[in-house]
Amino acid sequence: MSTRHLDLAVCFVVASLAGCAESTSPTPAAPTQAPALPSAAAAVQPPQATANRYPPAPRGNLVEVHHGVQVADPYRELERMDAPETQAWVAAENRLTNAYFAEIPGRDALHARVAELMRYEMFRIPIARGGRYFWTYNDGKHEQRSLYTAASLDGQPKLLVDPNAISADGSLAFARFVVSHSGARIAYGLSAGGGDWQEWHIVDVATGKQLPDKLEHIKYYAPAFTRDGTGIYYSRFPAPAPGKELVESDHDCKVYFHKIGTPEATDVVVYERPDQPTWQFELEATDDGRYLVITVGDGEVGDRMEEQIVYFDLAGGNKKPIALIDRFEADYAFLGNEGPLFFLRTTLAAPKKKIIAIDTRKPARENWKDIVPEGTNAIDSAALVGHQIIVTTLADAHSASTCYDLKGKKLRDVALPGLGSVDGFDGPPDARETFYSFMSFTVPGSIYRFDLATGASRPWKEPTVAFDRTAFETKQVFYSSKDGTKIPMFVTAKKGIALDGKNPTLLTGYGFGGVPLPPYFDPAMIAWLERGGVLALANIRGGGEYGEAWHRASMREHRQVGLDDFIAAGEWLIGSRYTSTAHFGIFGRSGGGMLVGSVLMQRPDLFGAAAPMSGVLDLLRFQLFGEGAGWQGDMGSPDNPNEFRAIYAYSPLHNVRAGTRYPATFIVTADHDVRVAPLHSYKFAAALQSAQAGEAPILLRVDTKTGHGTGPMLTQKIDQKTEMLAFFARSLGLELK
Repeated sequence: MSTRHLDLAVCFVVASLAGCAESTSPTPAAPTQAPALPSAAAAVQPPQATANRYPPAPRGNLVEVHHGVQVADPYRELERMDAPETQAWVAAENRLTNAYFAEIPGRDALHARVAELMRYEMFRIPIARGGRYFWTYNDGKHEQRSLYTAASLDGQPKLLVDPNAISADGSLAFARFVVSHSGARIAYGLSAGGGDWQEWHIVDVATGKQLPDKLEHIKYYAPAFTRDGTGIYYSRFPAPAPGKELVESDHDCKVYFHKIGTPEATDVVVYERPDQPTWQFELEATDDGRYLVITVGDGEVGDRMEEQIVYFDLAGGNKKPIALIDRFEADYAFLGNEGPLFFLRTTLAAPKKKIIAIDTRKPARENWKDIVPEGTNAIDSAALVGHQIIVTTLADAHSASTCYDLKGKKLRDVALPGLGSVDGFDGPPDARETFYSFMSFTVPGSIYRFDLATGASRPWKEPTVAFDRTAFETKQVFYSSKDGTKIPMFVTAKKGIALDGKNPTLLTGYGFGGVPLPPYFDPAMIAWLERGGVLALANIRGGGEYGEAWHRASMREHRQVGLDDFIAAGEWLIGSRYTSTAHFGIFGRSGGGMLVGSVLMQRPDLFGAAAPMSGVLDLLRFQLFGEGAGWQGDMGSPDNPNEFRAIYAYSPLHNVRAGTRYPATFIVTADHDVRVAPLHSYKFAAALQSAQAGEAPILLRVDTKTGHGTGPMLTQKIDQKTEMLAFFARSLGLELK
């Protein structure tokens, strides 16, 4: 699901078109032959034969009573994901899916084009520390991005970490890295199969040698070096029991201090809340070395959009934590400090967010100061760099950035290259420059250097992708939802496309957790657009495009509002003759997978195809696995009678209806998805295959060595995206040759 980090909001969408590689489940047990679906070129089987196509899933007769309502859960056995019966069923489902895709004409040509589009030079935003620059890079020929450093941006880069050499098969994926204040050391994380569980290592920059230190059982939160680089703070969870890595609920997070060069077993707990086992802790050591700031969330930090702030004054001699904000009442994000003055972004009395300053010497609320007040547009992000605050807002779901001094005086607007989204603007207080990335639907992520004194931007790296961006155009439209609210939507297609109702069209969205979805670039989608396809992104309620009111309009008992927004987007696309039901598909990942699953159950007549990926689909048991308990602040709790009734009404799994003609559906999950356990997709696929009365296929793909998103390996990404596009092309009538 969503977090404030994501590389965060954009990552869910950039990853969301990913299908899954044609790999089978890693489990060996399976029936000798999966039942055959009709090939892409074969005649459609009659509806009565549909149920015989699919591998039989383990099924029981379990019925439970929830608040007086009898609820059947016949596929509960599939929650035992390591059981031989489940593994055999998954393997058979993957073989069935492989056979279906093998028959699609033009798939090889599509794969070649997707590979050509995706194999380009990709740079990430550089980090400046200690007179050096650090960045990750992939030349398009390697499986994973590697970490480099150089004394100048034009200097000869030095390879520091090459995950391709560490793990050639992708079983360990490069996650992220942090740099010490002096630039003398870096720490980097490796995740198991691209999942959330990570182990971190430390490298000496001068020698390039990896130190023997290892930090284990880390999820979500990057460690933080002490100013002198001799120690590191990190947030850790208890080790899960073997075989429980995917379902172990998040609990008992603690903050540790590790003295570099000592055994991990001697690490000291510096902060914990044993009285609150569901609380989690995100860390930041301030650049001046004085403070360790801990952002506290009930569940993953950012998911409920209500946080507390605790800090340690490392120079003050007092080793006890100091509670700066001691209640869950609003969203707080620590931006940085100028001495004892802390700057934060918050929704407190500001649904569209504002920037405040708190003097830790006078922390009483009557002394808090508004620095950048709430404005017309919602604040998406903010950064404290070079004694300036750079605030990025959303103007009808696309980015605009503005610089302020530390008293809130506007200095200048950042001249962005066009309508799109930006990320970055990080750096130390003494920085003279910072960096940001810009992307849109047809502009790959380009990195810009920004002069903090003059406001001038100039490109550092502009990737070249093999397509003609001038052949396409993006339009932003506003359509009316069920209650009359105007909803923005981006529509990208070839210039001059005929509005004849025949264009294969894909619609995506998210609408969860206050996470906005501005324009993004997915190179594989260019292959769809080149062949005459259309891409639409609806900025439905539940996201953060217009601030907290937009988010809360589709929270808990009101989730149906966002579903109505998404359905209305589809009706608008059909009514405006961009497409028609037979040529119309929907996709989404994580919270977007939940969205797609829900609207698919409510309006199967509206769509020609659907792909819920990594979706939260069993909404009566989501809180029992992995990160799920933390989502209750946004989704509501099945234990609350009123919220149960709302959840039950739109839960995808519980609204599958036998005898319904469902459109072609491609359900995607991954064997290392810790965030949304694969069992959600297993149960939904089994239920939908059993219920299907039509001839359209219901496919399940369980990807291997992949976490909550596309695979960590470039070839995995290419295979996955090809498969997803091929599914929609076959289902919606897009010519692939």
